[in-house]
Amino acid sequence: MSKPKVMFYWCASCGGCEEALVDLNGGLLDVANAVDIVFWPVALDFKYYHVEALRGGELAVSFINGAIRTDEQEYVSRLLREKSQLVVAFGSCAHMGGVPGLANLTTRRAIFDRSYLDSPTVVNPEKTEPLPSSASRASEITLPAFWDQVHALDQVIDVDYYLPGCPPMPGGISDAVGAILKGELPEKGSVLAPKPALCDTCERRKTKGTHTRIERIFRPHEIQADPELCFLEQGIICMGPATRSGCGEVCINGNMPCTGCYGPPPGVEDQGAKMLAALSSLFAGRTEEEAEAMAKQVVDAAGTFSRYSVAASLLARKL
Repeated sequence: MSKPKVMFYWCASCGGCEEALVDLNGGLLDVANAVDIVFWPVALDFKYYHVEALRGGELAVSFINGAIRTDEQEYVSRLLREKSQLVVAFGSCAHMGGVPGLANLTTRRAIFDRSYLDSPTVVNPEKTEPLPSSASRASEITLPAFWDQVHALDQVIDVDYYLPGCPPMPGGISDAVGAILKGELPEKGSVLAPKPALCDTCERRKTKGTHTRIERIFRPHEIQADPELCFLEQGIICMGPATRSGCGEVCINGNMPCTGCYGPPPGVEDQGAKMLAALSSLFAGRTEEEAEAMAKQVVDAAGTFSRYSVAASLLARKL
């Protein structure tokens, strides 16, 4: 009996999701023995024509990480959707747009100006910029077209399941692959992670008071955080109230607050709005002026509350 065909593809992301696969260690060999990896460009020499030659639905599952920012990423994602029985949005960037989605808070023009014209380390007197196509003496040279907006994967193609995290934890990856191979998946559209909010599983929840009032907001570098005390009790923004559990609290165990990479728990439409509501309810300010003064202590509100979710949020992009 032939093994199920599986592929991994990397769109707009940092590469951490590819590292997470390597972090399976010996478990990666178990995966390789259980499936036939037919496309994994970052690790093995595969070409697009190898995928184009497959029949529709011939792939059992495609794990796609990264947001969609270029027309090449759109093409390959649509191609993999056509060839796959299942598509899993792998990691925060595919799930919600991730950190690349923060680029939606600026414009394509501003990004190009900074990258190719205005950066202090750039010397470009001719103001040359990359173009989608350029004619040379021999032939036409093409590059992927850079879109005006970053998209989460399900804004471009139909997605069956989501494996969250920046990056997903090795245990979650193993569990997801195992569930797929055994045919034990939940209903389509499910996030393959526990449902409770991170605050419900965090050991520090025992130190969070029922009537917490934050007098001042601290950024992590401004205070020596007590490793036993709830971050919110210390005035440090922790995304635990608005973030799904399942990460193993690795950041919190390292005495760093949660930044929200596992996305919102069930029933939350906008992770950033949920966290904003949770935090503002803890402000000690009683008057409108005091509340405004507290709010001004939050540096980069969009990047704090929606670090991984701008592309999938109610904000979506700068207009």
